[in-house]
Amino acid sequence: MKKTIWVVLMLIALTACKNSVKETAEIIDLPRAETPDNVASAMEGFFQKAADDSLDIHSVMIVKDGQVIFSRWQSEGVDTVPHVLHSVSKTFTATAVGLAIADGKMALTDKIVDYFPDKLPAKVSDNLRAMTVRDLLTMSCGHDVEPSGVRGGQDQDWVTAFLAHPVVHEPGTFYLYNSLGTYMLSAIVQKVTGEKVVDYLTPRLFEPLHIDKPQWDESPQGINCGGWGLYLKTEDLAKMGQLLLQKGEWNGKQLIPAEWVAEMSKKQVESINPGTRIEQAAERGMTKETSDWMQGYGYQMWRCRPGCFRADGARGQYIIVVPDKNAVIAITSNVENLQAELNLVWDNILPVL
Repeated sequence: MKKTIWVVLMLIALTACKNSVKETAEIIDLPRAETPDNVASAMEGFFQKAADDSLDIHSVMIVKDGQVIFSRWQSEGVDTVPHVLHSVSKTFTATAVGLAIADGKMALTDKIVDYFPDKLPAKVSDNLRAMTVRDLLTMSCGHDVEPSGVRGGQDQDWVTAFLAHPVVHEPGTFYLYNSLGTYMLSAIVQKVTGEKVVDYLTPRLFEPLHIDKPQWDESPQGINCGGWGLYLKTEDLAKMGQLLLQKGEWNGKQLIPAEWVAEMSKKQVESINPGTRIEQAAERGMTKETSDWMQGYGYQMWRCRPGCFRADGARGQYIIVVPDKNAVIAITSNVENLQAELNLVWDNILPVL
C-alpha cells in the first residue's frame, strides 16, 4: 500500500515537473505555428534571390499574430549564438531613455550641457547650449559632420570629444545620422540612473522577455556604446519587435509606456541614408519612392515605405514591425546593399503575411 502511494506521488511530481518545463519553454520562446505553404514557397524564393544577388543572409524569423510561422538559420547552431547588431543597438538605448523619462529621471527638453558641466569646451556656443535630449534622439543635434573618429581613440573621453565638436546648425533643424549622439544618450542614462544601459534594461526589459543579459561594448570610460556594440540572438530581436508591436505590453505587463513606443516609431524628422546629407539625395538618385531611408526618422528608429517601422543596423540587421499585418520580421545578415535586402522583404515576405 505504501509503495503504491509512493508511486502515485512520484507520478504526480513528474507530471508537475513536466508541465512546469513546458510552461517555461513557452514563456522563454515565442510560440510556434506551422509554416503556411505560401510562406514556405515565398521564403524559398527569398533565399534563392538573396543567393543570386550575393546577399549573405544569416537568419530570418517571421512572427505573425504572436506566433513564429517561419525561422531559418543559414548555418547550423548559430540560432543559439548572439549576433552583432550594429545600429539596432540604438533602439534599445532609446528604450532606456523612455524608461528613464517615465521614471522621472530625465526629460526630452533637458539640455545636454547641464549633464556634463565639467566636460564642456572653454567656449560654449549658443547651438551647443541649446541642444536637448530630443535632438539626440532624432539625429538633429546640429553637427554638420558626424564626430565618428572619436570612437577609436582610447585616450579620449568620448563625452568631452562630442561636446567639443562644432555645432554648426541650430539643434532640431538639421538631420545628420550621428552614432556618437546615441552614445551621449547612453552616458546620460548612466548618469541619471547610476547604471549602465545594459544593467538598467536587464530587470525592465531583458528579464521579462527572457533574454539572457547581453554583451554590450563600452567606451574606455565604461559607458555602453549606445549606438552600436549590442549582441543578441535572432529570437531576441523578434521578441523586441513583438513587444513594440504590442505597444510595450508583454504578458499583461506594460514594460514600455505605450506613448513612448508611439513616439519612437513615428516620423519625427525628415531623414536620409547614413553618410548622406538630405541635399545630396537628388544627385545620388535617392527618392522617397525608392529609398527606405527617406521615409522619416523617429526616436532611433526608421519608417519604411510599406507603412511599417524598423530598427536598423549596418550590414543588414533588422527588426521590422508591420502593424497592419500584425507581424514582425527579424533578420541578421552580412550584406552591403541594404536596400536590396529590404526590397526582398517587401517583394517576397509582405505579400504572404
